[in-house]
Amino acid sequence: MKLNIHGPWFKETGLGFLPVNLAGMVVAIAVLIFNGIYFMAVDKNSHSASDTLINFFVGFTCAAFWYQWIAKRTS
Repeated sequence: MKLNIHGPWFKETGLGFLPVNLAGMVVAIAVLIFNGIYFMAVDKNSHSASDTLINFFVGFTCAAFWYQWIAKRTS
C-alpha cells in the first residue's frame, strides 16, 4: 500500500468499507484504537455488563458513523 490521497481510500463491500490505501488504513486503525480506549474507560466506571454496553454504544455509534462518512466520501 502506498499513500495516495487523491485515489480511493476505501472499497465498498456488502456490509461496509475496506481500506485500500494507506490513508484509509490509518483511519480504520484510528477508529479501532479509539473504540478500544473508549471501551476501557467506560468499563472502568461501570458496575455491570449491561451498564458497560449501554454506555459504550454511544461512543461506538459515533465512531462508526464518522468511519462510514469518511469512507463513503473517499471511495
